[in-house]
Amino acid sequence: MSTAAPVQLAIDAHGIARVTLDRADKHNAFDAETVARLREVFVGLARNASARVVVLQGAGPTFCAGADLDWMRKMAALDSSANFADARALTEMLAALDRLPKPTIARVQGPAYGGGVGLIACCDIAIGVTTARFALTEVRLGVVPAAISPYVIAAIGTRLARRYLLTAETLSAAVALEARLLHEVCEPAKLDEAVSEQIELLLKAGPEALRECKELIREVHAARGTNDELRASTAHRLARLRMSEEGREGMNAFLEKRPPSWSKKDG
Repeated sequence: MSTAAPVQLAIDAHGIARVTLDRADKHNAFDAETVARLREVFVGLARNASARVVVLQGAGPTFCAGADLDWMRKMAALDSSANFADARALTEMLAALDRLPKPTIARVQGPAYGGGVGLIACCDIAIGVTTARFALTEVRLGVVPAAISPYVIAAIGTRLARRYLLTAETLSAAVALEARLLHEVCEPAKLDEAVSEQIELLLKAGPEALRECKELIREVHAARGTNDELRASTAHRLARLRMSEEGREGMNAFLEKRPPSWSKKDG
């Protein structure tokens, strides 16, 4: 891949896929090319059996500054059809990350604004440094955080969203943790260690079980309470997985006091 690409992808021998926003000179802000490349990467990773955990990170001091203002200015000059197509591309990219059937970790080494906050909210696990700052600044530009709103509101809840989306105020890492945008906050020197700890935990789980677990979470959330259909669906899911090759291997490994076949190997 050319070093000029706005998004870099590297997968190591253990199946850790690192997706890097690589526009440090633009604070890793989105433009049309970046959005398209991110979606391409996420879709590809969903189909890649060798990728087990996905880490989303940013090059340079900023995680992601959201939309590139030059890009937004150009889009404002186009007609409604072109604007809708461009906005739809952004929503599809976010959905591809949110629905990625592999566990995702946001490695937040610096500030995140607008769409950058949306990327964090789309990830399963979010770890940020104490010096990071966050803001949903769209209203100050005369627009709204429409594309990212489903994911941000799901992460922080409606009540907090009614404050932070309207005020566009800057949040400290501590406040982002309290708001549940982040799961963990650490000193900058400890960030890679904190991310590695989560990776180690995820590698102990069955890859198929992780995929099914993400689907289960979405199903239960969408149901918003138990009902006959949900009870039947969850029962079928459990029964199917207990009989699966991975389920049998996991149970046998536990009873035989040995690592399961998918566990991380040394070397």
